[in-house]
Amino acid sequence: MRCKYTNSFNIQTILFYKKFITFRTFTKIQKIAMQNIQSYIQEHKDKFLTELIELLKIPSISADSAYKKDTIKTADVVAKSLKEAGCDVVEICETKGYPIIYAHKIIDKNLPTVLVYGHYDVQPPDPIELWDSPPFEPVIKPTDLHPDGAIFARGACDDKGQMYMHVKAMEFMTSQNQLPCNVKFMIEGEEEVGSVNLAKYVKENQEKLSNDVILISDTGMIAKDTPSITTGLRGLSYVEVEVTGPNRDLHSGLYGGAVANPINVLTKMIASLHDENNHITIPGFYNNVEELSTEERAQMAKAPFSLENYKNALDIESVYGEAGYTTNERNSIRPTLDVNGIWGGYTGEGAKTVIASQAFAKISMRLVPNQDWKNITTLFKNHFESIAPKGVKVKVTPHHGGQGYVTPIDSIGYKAASKAYQDTFGKIPIPQRSGGSIPIVSLFEKELKSKTILMGFGLDSDAIHSPNEHFGVWNYLKGIETIPSFYKHFTALSK
Repeated sequence: MRCKYTNSFNIQTILFYKKFITFRTFTKIQKIAMQNIQSYIQEHKDKFLTELIELLKIPSISADSAYKKDTIKTADVVAKSLKEAGCDVVEICETKGYPIIYAHKIIDKNLPTVLVYGHYDVQPPDPIELWDSPPFEPVIKPTDLHPDGAIFARGACDDKGQMYMHVKAMEFMTSQNQLPCNVKFMIEGEEEVGSVNLAKYVKENQEKLSNDVILISDTGMIAKDTPSITTGLRGLSYVEVEVTGPNRDLHSGLYGGAVANPINVLTKMIASLHDENNHITIPGFYNNVEELSTEERAQMAKAPFSLENYKNALDIESVYGEAGYTTNERNSIRPTLDVNGIWGGYTGEGAKTVIASQAFAKISMRLVPNQDWKNITTLFKNHFESIAPKGVKVKVTPHHGGQGYVTPIDSIGYKAASKAYQDTFGKIPIPQRSGGSIPIVSLFEKELKSKTILMGFGLDSDAIHSPNEHFGVWNYLKGIETIPSFYKHFTALSK
């Protein structure tokens, strides 16, 4: 018995030391790899920033046809950068709208494949007068959160800066012979207008786009010292409404009080879409809303958040929203309805006493998982038309939308992302649901049968879609440093 015990002990000891030595060797290799990329980034920092600044100078506003040439030019620049980054195949794929850039580097068909998605189009910069510097003349200047500087320009964070991190990470991996798996890129130019042609492209190119995981950086993280991975996105339904009254603009003295004023009517209709608890009043709107358990809400509440800092950053005295939910819950796990723009009548200098013939508004509804955006659009249309008073005509025009998305935290992709953040931040990232929407993510899962990992490096304070959008230089470079670690861990975990 003693001899048997001794042999068992020896074998266990040998296995332990073998495992220990392997761990130490891996740790040493890992440390060298991190030092390698950090040195590469420092050596090429000026180049990385200059290239991004040149990309940001191009006003690729997909929503405005006046910028069509600029948007197409941006596609050409992105395609060239992917070629220079080491992709063997780069294609500019024409659509009925703006081109989709496809590129790949296949090193071994037996290895896993990562598909990187991003977009090169940007939001309109309006209102221009609120920018501290021109939106397409990028400047780098320090801020309280970015003492080492932030790049101020439209698209700096959403999504040119974050998309370009992947291009530069690819450049590092190919130039240093450290690419551990196959990589495909799909960069589109219509994300800000609903990815209207991407769905068709994905359906027609399923084999070409086949992958083991999709990687996107079009989200944010909690803070520079608190990395997080976005595990949920809200869906979207975007509509435009039009209220028409008399057949022409009328003198407000001669006709005021006698005919329906479309602007007055529209504002009353919009106001009626929420009750006193800021609950949306459209019948059936909440029918399929996912209700999170008390335990899940408690886990979400662990994310660091200061309500006072939140209010101070926005210069508001109080928060506002649906009763019964916290600020973080209102902007992530609850659906919303917001007016994005409203106009009608005379808005020029001085006075013009008219009753406008028409009034308009653009309205977006952010949706949570299980809410179908097409169904919600129909519910909105039917309800809005039903509450119109006599004397006006109402027209609802759907624009675009998409489904919400939740990704599991036990997948290989999530685990690889978590390990990558641990490599570069020294902390385990917090899973976090986002209030934003990337409508094509649910489409990817449906058509390509693969999960999406959302590794964002922006901050809530980066003012995306707003004047003075910016992206921290530190965040930009940290993204380039972290992305190669994802590839390495995903490849290792996939074996």
